[in-house]
Amino acid sequence: MCAVAYDRHVLYQPGHRKFEVEDPAALLEELCRHVPGTLVTHTAEGFSASILPMLFDSDDGPFGTLRGHLARGSPQWRDVGHETHGLAIFDGPDAYISPTWYAEKRVTGKVVPTWNYITVQAQGLLSVRHEPEWLLAHVRRLVERHEQRRPDPWSIDDTPDGYVETQVRAIVGLELRIDRLEAKRKLSQNRSDADITGTIAGLSSGGPGEQAVAASMLEKRKG
Repeated sequence: MCAVAYDRHVLYQPGHRKFEVEDPAALLEELCRHVPGTLVTHTAEGFSASILPMLFDSDDGPFGTLRGHLARGSPQWRDVGHETHGLAIFDGPDAYISPTWYAEKRVTGKVVPTWNYITVQAQGLLSVRHEPEWLLAHVRRLVERHEQRRPDPWSIDDTPDGYVETQVRAIVGLELRIDRLEAKRKLSQNRSDADITGTIAGLSSGGPGEQAVAASMLEKRKG
């Protein structure tokens, strides 16, 4: 396998310390339950990226371990060697912020558009898992996480004997042992109380994405 070391990427943190996340692991655990990650690797051929749901084990290693799987037909896992680093990006709700929502616009006019968002970036060494037992246990945990809140949850045990064992032959497991974990929650914390109130009101009249950002802003304000 041909692989080169991944250049370490640092998440840009503006001067406003209010955007910093005190517990990135807790935010990663939360996002993992709801959104897939984007796994980025760098090889001699260039960059590769895949979107995949992942499980986060906060107790495995100093910063935790992410586990996921790719289709065996995906070329990305074939370039994972002993020195291959990966970057997993998990994005929460995000939305465009219009200056028209700011009280400051009516006072000085000195306002510009911006974007609010929540993100976590995890970096670490990647390894590939082919063991059927590992793959079966991983798939079971992944299914249970997403099915547990459904009124009639599906289980891999609902399938005919041997069916899931056959299916997991078509996937390859991945483990990312995190050695750098960074997060940012940019929710207008650098604006005045009046500007935040106006922004929440503006977002609340938008679509589901904007409303999700408004809800996150309200939660952050209460916290």
